[in-house]
Amino acid sequence: MARATLPTVSSGENGLNRYLAEIRRFPMLEPQEEYMLAKRYLEHEDTNAAHKLVTSHLRLVAKIAMGYRGYGLPIGEVVSEGNVGLMQAVKKFDPERGFRLATYAMWWIKASIQEYILRSWSLVKMGTTANQKRLFFNLRKVKSKIQALDDGDLRPDQVAEIAQTLNVSEDEVVSMNRRLSGDASLNAPIKASEGEGGQWQDWLVDEAETQEDMLVEQDELQNRRSMLSDAIDVLNEREKRIFQARRLRDDPITLEELSGEFDISRERVRQIEVRAFEKVQDAVQKAALEQRQQTGAQRDAAGLLSAD
Repeated sequence: MARATLPTVSSGENGLNRYLAEIRRFPMLEPQEEYMLAKRYLEHEDTNAAHKLVTSHLRLVAKIAMGYRGYGLPIGEVVSEGNVGLMQAVKKFDPERGFRLATYAMWWIKASIQEYILRSWSLVKMGTTANQKRLFFNLRKVKSKIQALDDGDLRPDQVAEIAQTLNVSEDEVVSMNRRLSGDASLNAPIKASEGEGGQWQDWLVDEAETQEDMLVEQDELQNRRSMLSDAIDVLNEREKRIFQARRLRDDPITLEELSGEFDISRERVRQIEVRAFEKVQDAVQKAALEQRQQTGAQRDAAGLLSAD
């Protein structure tokens, strides 16, 4: 997909405010409209459809980008990298899988921003293993949870707790903490970059979900649970028992236990599990498609009524 022409963030806080005001002009998409645009791009490489998908999600990129302001990089560059991730997500998005573009795109956006930070931040002189990335992006969050907000080195018990939480060595925790904090306090000034400055504490981000986000997430979770519950009803009793025991438990029951319960081989249990999963998956996708079509029909009916 050709890179879309998008609004850019000028330097300074005023430039950021202008950008946020500009991207609010792009309308959000209804589920059916998003589905049809995605199909047009997927099947016909319609660049206009792709551009609408991208611009309707610029606010999502901006929201995610704000969570990375604490790394001291120009916010315009962070947003720009997030937009690149969004365009990659649109290029690979398959609307037939039954979920919204925002759910899919957020992982591409975060990955693009994180790669940019790892490339750009001069304080980080390290490799890019999965453990190091996890430590780099989560250390401050974990420190905040355990109230380890003092400057300087961490206490031994704090180091041990963080190492266990993030599955890294204690030496890596100590080293990364010193790289991220150095001798600076939260009141230390940040070197101005493209007109941005202030103190480190000005850049700390409240990562707690807003009430609006929580309500949306709860509604989406309830909708998924409802679709899954309905989908499971397509299974017979044996399939339902095996599917729930193998796929819906935190501690799945072994094939050996289920083979004894039903007096069949372990291989037969595995085959039933796979087939049950496929049947549930098909049922969920069908329900999601029907839901999109129903939403589109309701929207069209509302449009006709308003026209009358």
